[in-house]
Amino acid sequence: MTENVSAASAVKAPAAKFGGGKLTVAIAVCAVLVAAGVALWMAQLAGGMVQTGMRNLDSWGLYITCFMFFVGLSAGGLIISSVPKAFGLPGFGGISKVAVMTSIACTVAAIGFVVVDLGQPLRLWELFAYSNLGSPLMWDILVLGTYLILSCVYLWAQLRAERGVMSHVALRVISVVALVVAVLVHSVTAWIFGLQQGREMWHTALLGPWFVSSALVCGTALVLVACVALRRAGYLGFARENEVKLAKLLGAFVCVDLYFFGCDLLTEAFPQGSGMEVVQMLVSGQLAPFFWVEVVGCAVCAAICFAPKLRTTPLLVVASLLAIVGIFCKRVQLLVGGFQVANIDMAGVVTPMTVTNWEAGLAGAYEGMVYWPQPIEFGVALGVVALAALIFLLGLKFLPLKPVESEK
Repeated sequence: MTENVSAASAVKAPAAKFGGGKLTVAIAVCAVLVAAGVALWMAQLAGGMVQTGMRNLDSWGLYITCFMFFVGLSAGGLIISSVPKAFGLPGFGGISKVAVMTSIACTVAAIGFVVVDLGQPLRLWELFAYSNLGSPLMWDILVLGTYLILSCVYLWAQLRAERGVMSHVALRVISVVALVVAVLVHSVTAWIFGLQQGREMWHTALLGPWFVSSALVCGTALVLVACVALRRAGYLGFARENEVKLAKLLGAFVCVDLYFFGCDLLTEAFPQGSGMEVVQMLVSGQLAPFFWVEVVGCAVCAAICFAPKLRTTPLLVVASLLAIVGIFCKRVQLLVGGFQVANIDMAGVVTPMTVTNWEAGLAGAYEGMVYWPQPIEFGVALGVVALAALIFLLGLKFLPLKPVESEK
């Protein structure tokens, strides 16, 4: 009886605010970077999108690459949190609320990258005022907004369940819905690319499961790094056994993702056909550095996660960072690779407004990488990333994200 009373009081007790001077400094630095990013975005709006490296023949760039990447990062937190609750499985030691907070922060960043890529803020209004519900782009906008709202609702539901205001059955239902939407948002993002028949690199039915597997890799890696960092800061009591469980899960996700990549390369290259040009571009062409960083980095990550002697905390952090960098390189390959192989001869007049590296004509333009970000793009992107970090740090400081006794 006494144990039940103490457990109930522990659940209902408000969590103390976290952090001191260092956390305040980190929040201030992120706020300054966000302000700088907004200033650069204003400059981009004033001068036009011609200031970026994007042109008619490579109309997406760093912003959409980061959009895909952060959508993937957002999945890990929500899935790591929702799967144990949805299926009644043991969790990972009370990291659920922190994991969902990483999801919220990354989803805000993903939406931010869509906004800065639109060119003008009024186009946000036009998206909804003149929306075409038959377009996968509109599907993505709708499901991404739903995803953000659901992540916030899921965090709110967990906090209410801790106080005994919400039943575990209701929380489980929300967990199932959150899991379904998490998978759906990545599938819809994949369909935007996969339904483009004119792009050899994109047009494959494998892109949907490939996006989901990549999201599981980088999302799980982000949660693992965040939990280790917060344990070191004294915020979480992240047990070693839960760290090992997450590491094994990460290793399994990496292997599945590499398998999908291998399947895609094989079907592109065999038999010898138009897809062989794509494989050559990745393995030994313009995108080879990104390809080999991904393959080698993910292979090393899997080796560390599965070898007990290598599974130390510092090496697991390194493995997680390798996985995150590898998936970002994969996003670069996918997006730039779709524009790199020209599928239309004599596509149009070659001018500075239609293609970068235009001086040598189309042959010269496609000789190297058709796209590379300009400094203003790096600055705006840094501001959006800082916004995600700012949201996460504010959550740590002001929200009760610490695990309660019943979760440990």
